[in-house]
Amino acid sequence: MKLKYFILLPLFWFFIHSIYIIWDGFNDKGQTADIAVVFGNKVNIDGSLSERLKARLDQSIAIYKTGRVEKILVSGGYGKEGFWEGSEMKKYLIENKIPSEKILVDNFGDDTEKTVVNTIKIMDSLHYKKLISVSQYYHQSRIKKFFREHLFYNVYTSSPRYFEMRDFYSVFREFFAFYFG
Repeated sequence: MKLKYFILLPLFWFFIHSIYIIWDGFNDKGQTADIAVVFGNKVNIDGSLSERLKARLDQSIAIYKTGRVEKILVSGGYGKEGFWEGSEMKKYLIENKIPSEKILVDNFGDDTEKTVVNTIKIMDSLHYKKLISVSQYYHQSRIKKFFREHLFYNVYTSSPRYFEMRDFYSVFREFFAFYFG
């Protein structure tokens, strides 16, 4: 009987937490902030952006154009494909009519926590107090957790309505990354 609970309890927790991750990721209440922070993702070998990354950038464009933020910070690292994610993201935003002076680039956000730390430093230097995190819905709970761990609490979220089969794996992975990553 104890073995049954030993197995069922973690499965139940995984299920509840996964539902929370999904709900939390889509909980955009339309708040305004100083800046939108777009978390990086794959740049393809030919220099084009992955569809997932384009969806994030398109979401940041919508947020900017509706006046919810003053600037957009793009953050990512140097990918194995040979491109600086942040620089490629900035090119995409400029191609989509976002003024260059409204875009900040962090090319040293190699992972989620580094992006969070770098974002806080940039925001402190600009005296910004609030941000909107732009990433896939399954990523948002962990992003907010990292901001809280670094004592920054004014974080809102906005996720693109972009879905792919990989999302099942990503929700599964985020459960473990939230607690152990």
